[in-house]
Amino acid sequence: MGRTKEDKTAIIAEVKELFQDAQMAMVIDYQGLTVAEISDLRSRLRPLGGTCKIAKNTLVKIALAEESQWQPLETYLKGTSALLLLKDDLGGAIKAYKKFQKDVKKTELRGGVLEGKVLSQSDVEAIGDLPSKEQLMGQIAGCLNSLATKIAVGVKEVPSSIARGLQAYADKEAG
Repeated sequence: MGRTKEDKTAIIAEVKELFQDAQMAMVIDYQGLTVAEISDLRSRLRPLGGTCKIAKNTLVKIALAEESQWQPLETYLKGTSALLLLKDDLGGAIKAYKKFQKDVKKTELRGGVLEGKVLSQSDVEAIGDLPSKEQLMGQIAGCLNSLATKIAVGVKEVPSSIARGLQAYADKEAG
């Protein structure tokens, strides 16, 4: 039994809403995945601000027709397509998908779109390899702490070296 017009309109509205909240979208080929495996992927993405949406390509294209930022995604919409919409931790969500892909070995990443720019499979994987926001903040904090320590040692060393120089001069005069 086919979908009713109301069902299709609801799906289009839901897809539009998902895209409004997303920072990045990826398209994967989900052929061969079971319902349990798709649920597993969704549960891996959800805590990282990601969503997995499966809808007919034609309905997704209708939803994206007015969204110029997301229209480049249409090149990847063929065959069995699932959308991964990411909004918070892009790197973490991509890593979660890559781990899922490694565990299941049934999906294929086709590509994605970030800020209106088309991303190839390798581009998406490169984003996934970037350190997380927390890791970057830790690295910056470590650098700042290191710099502050070096400044403190340098400031302390100036009077010490002056005192050693004066002491050496006094010893020379006395001797």
